[in-house]
Amino acid sequence: MVFEREQSVNGYAVAALLTVMTLAGLVISDGSGGGLTPPAWASSSVEPPMVPASFSQLAEAVGPTVVNIRTVKTLKGGGPVFRHFQREPGGRENPFNEFFERFFGDEMQREFKQPSLGSGFIIDKVGHVVTNNHVIEDADQIKVKLDDENEFDAQVIGRDPSTDLALLKIKSNSHDFPVVKLGDSAQLKVGQWVVAIGSPFGLERTVTAGIVSAKGRVIGSGPYDDFIQTDASINPGNSGGPLLNLQGEVVGINTAIIASGQGIGFAIPINLAKGVIAQLKAGGEVTRGWLGVAIQDVNQEMAEYYGIETKKGVFVADVFKGDPADAAGIKPKDIIVEVNGQKVESTRQLTSLVAAIPVGQSAKLKVIRDGQTKTFNVKIAKRDDGKVAARSETPEKREDQLGLRVSGLTPEIAQRFNIREASGVIVIDVQSGSQADEAGVRVGDIIKEVNHQAVESVKNYSEALKKISKDGAVNLFIWRKNAGFLVIKLKK
Repeated sequence: MVFEREQSVNGYAVAALLTVMTLAGLVISDGSGGGLTPPAWASSSVEPPMVPASFSQLAEAVGPTVVNIRTVKTLKGGGPVFRHFQREPGGRENPFNEFFERFFGDEMQREFKQPSLGSGFIIDKVGHVVTNNHVIEDADQIKVKLDDENEFDAQVIGRDPSTDLALLKIKSNSHDFPVVKLGDSAQLKVGQWVVAIGSPFGLERTVTAGIVSAKGRVIGSGPYDDFIQTDASINPGNSGGPLLNLQGEVVGINTAIIASGQGIGFAIPINLAKGVIAQLKAGGEVTRGWLGVAIQDVNQEMAEYYGIETKKGVFVADVFKGDPADAAGIKPKDIIVEVNGQKVESTRQLTSLVAAIPVGQSAKLKVIRDGQTKTFNVKIAKRDDGKVAARSETPEKREDQLGLRVSGLTPEIAQRFNIREASGVIVIDVQSGSQADEAGVRVGDIIKEVNHQAVESVKNYSEALKKISKDGAVNLFIWRKNAGFLVIKLKK
């Protein structure tokens, strides 16, 4: 009986194992109950899904093109120990500053040499090296060490802080440096294998492998964020080094990590870098196109308000007077949906598209205005972020049946609320429990339209409300600081 029971248990175990193997794709039932067949990839004509057998050939081929970058920056203030005591967290002056200056005054004024490490890669035979701007920024001395242990001084050809890219030139008469091939980051797929090579923590020629974890990541580093996320190990010192596909082509430039995260690194797509590198190589600086508009993404409420079928497109919040968009006839509340035949889906995409257009060249913009599609030819200018529009109006105050008190915009009110909007009326009070309160209207909101009727003054606002019958729908088109434009729906 014991033996029979053992047989039975073993039988159940075998059955359970076969079930797991079947679910895992290791064996497949033939459906007849009489046998099992192997999965498709077990046949000789189909490759099994597997990790690459080795990255050594790729590392050997590309390794000589990757360089170690050592920089030295000159700082004043006696080094990191004294700087630690000079300021409190948050940048406030330390009350003990006078004490340290009295007893360590001479020491605190001494120069301090701060070394740092990074990586880069050679893109042509004469020795141009691509790296990150933060690797060489403010450096007094830059040295590049090659795979063969030879070390050279390097000069900065150009920097672009907006994308954190820099181009160096090795000071050498050689015209036969090893060169890495630049790939196409647009062809990368999430889950694809990638390899990083660099000098993390000064450990030269370190090779790590992983996959593309995500694309198009925005991490708040600048207006052109479009990072490749990878779990290939990236650490301090990897900055500026290449992220490679399995063909040994550079598809990204390792740039950032999340300090508290493990296995999360970010690389600049090589397609974004190519244009920047070309401009730095040609003239030492990057010139970007400028439309002269303030923009924001289109959300669901805005799409419904303007009768757009999808949320794709970019809303023009303001047009700067005298700039290209203004000269071409673009107006506030236009929705840009296409640039030179390419669909526009976000502000970040529009900013990148326009930035890539040469200054002086015309761009064909397709916009939606009052439900109709219009086309404009805009002559692109050089980007200038300092341009804003400013207007003022006489103050008025009045309560309304929605539970709001509004005022005209004046310089004093704009200063009080720290805003730059120049048209509309500002909400200065929301009655607790009112319809406006329940709908989410806030003090400081600027009402730009009521049911598509433009609001330029408190009088305009009151007249627009009078036209709406009792229990009628009220759509407030507002601007909110740190949130942009919103549509709030309520009933009168």
